[in-house]
Amino acid sequence: MPRLAANLSLMFTEHPFMDRFAAAAEAGFRGVEYLFPYEHAAADIAAALETNGLTQVLFNLPPGDWEAGDRGLACLPGREAEFRESVATGLSYAERLQCRQLHMMAGIAPVHADPARVEMTYLANLHYAATQAEAAGVSLLIEPINPIDMPGYFLRRAGQALDLIHRARRVAGERGAQNIALQLDLYHRQMLEGRLSDAIDEYLSETAHIQIAGVPGRQEPDANGEVNWAWVLDVLDRDGYAGWVGCEYRPAATTLEGLDWASKWLNHKGVSA
Repeated sequence: MPRLAANLSLMFTEHPFMDRFAAAAEAGFRGVEYLFPYEHAAADIAAALETNGLTQVLFNLPPGDWEAGDRGLACLPGREAEFRESVATGLSYAERLQCRQLHMMAGIAPVHADPARVEMTYLANLHYAATQAEAAGVSLLIEPINPIDMPGYFLRRAGQALDLIHRARRVAGERGAQNIALQLDLYHRQMLEGRLSDAIDEYLSETAHIQIAGVPGRQEPDANGEVNWAWVLDVLDRDGYAGWVGCEYRPAATTLEGLDWASKWLNHKGVSA
């Protein structure tokens, strides 16, 4: 049975951020994720998680200056010191929130940078972050993001991500970097390549976290889009996926109004069972 995690950066936005934890729990979710926690004290978030019986499933390392266009630091030559500071910050929050997975955003490759240098910067930062995360008992996840939603993003395809994971492991040696895993967002996969069942077959063994959203529009993963998400979730069950499925979508109206698609997996008074 899929374990659904509500993405609180996109869902329940009719409430202030710190109130979304209670709203998610009331809706029947037992896990939450979001983009970034850093505008709030870790102690306050930890209290919200404990009060509402929620598991912190995932969040991202600090992305740099989001307002200025940064979408992660890992592939950016010359910003290695800032990247290392971001790893320390992310791991500090992960420890306080008892979160065992962090997503390392790759970043948007500089237009005029040497592609080989960009890739080597990414690999060096991936190795560093994985080493630090492993010492903290945390898995480091990397996620391909489609260039329609995020033009210029360094990491676009699951095959590219898997190749980089394998290369990082070779650099680390036989027992190193085993805590690097794929964050397989099936919305991004559908937007760029399609063939979701092929992606599950090929990449599930290296995947620690799944995310879903309706295509097109990134709204509810319901029957109104081009993907049969109930079938996809059944395939994940069939193949023995035991991780969380992050609901990273923007509700068309209020979050509760659009939750009927999840009635098979959520049981609460706001969604028909």
